[in-house]
Amino acid sequence: MPFEVIPVMDLRGGKVLRLQRGASGAEARVADDPVKVARQFADAGAARLHVVDLDGVRVGTPQNVPAVRDILRRVSIPVQVGGGLRTRELAERVLNQGADRIVLSTSDVARDDAFLLDMLARYGEKIVVGADSRNGFVAAEGFTARVAESIDAFGRRLAQAGARRFLFADAAREDGVHGANIEATLAFAQAVAAGGARVLASGVVGPADVEKLAALQPHGIEGVIIGKALYGGALTLDDAVRIAAEKGGGAAAA
Repeated sequence: MPFEVIPVMDLRGGKVLRLQRGASGAEARVADDPVKVARQFADAGAARLHVVDLDGVRVGTPQNVPAVRDILRRVSIPVQVGGGLRTRELAERVLNQGADRIVLSTSDVARDDAFLLDMLARYGEKIVVGADSRNGFVAAEGFTARVAESIDAFGRRLAQAGARRFLFADAAREDGVHGANIEATLAFAQAVAAGGARVLASGVVGPADVEKLAALQPHGIEGVIIGKALYGGALTLDDAVRIAAEKGGGAAAA
């Protein structure tokens, strides 16, 4: 498969946001119309979008339902959706609205193994499992059952349980400054490869991250999701796709 470059759309209050971490906790609004942003990415060549309901992450149930529904109805490219999907009913509602994949967060997966196993058995490839790491261990709020579990052990366990795709993130680098943790992403991809799983990377801040990650496609890293770098102007979608095509096994903005 081509190496995938996946634009991110973070939703809060029905708007598209670029999150800025720091002492101020500031947020920068990008656009009032999520459908317009989604169409711009599609017109620029994206074959898939990554949509996150930020309010849903905070509250625990989807909160940007109209915006997500409009994106799914009015944009022709596949969309993967996450944020507050903590029950089968909520997850199935998004899938039935047309989502190509759903993303289950690290915290939700850690909270309820039975829920994850049921979703994997029912939907397999349509499930993306969040794998948030901090200093090599699972970073999940309220995660107490396996508080000392390494992120690699977490991935191996879930890959053996049927997870086919993970979204890896280094929580220590989610400031949009330090870039992707290439070494940790590769180690995680190698850890889950024996179970037949693949990995989407995150934390890209510029062309060099895309170049390095695309070159690792043979090791199980199938794509990257990119948000801050696109919205902040450090990288264009066209450039990301071009770099991935040069360094990977052919690329799709997916």
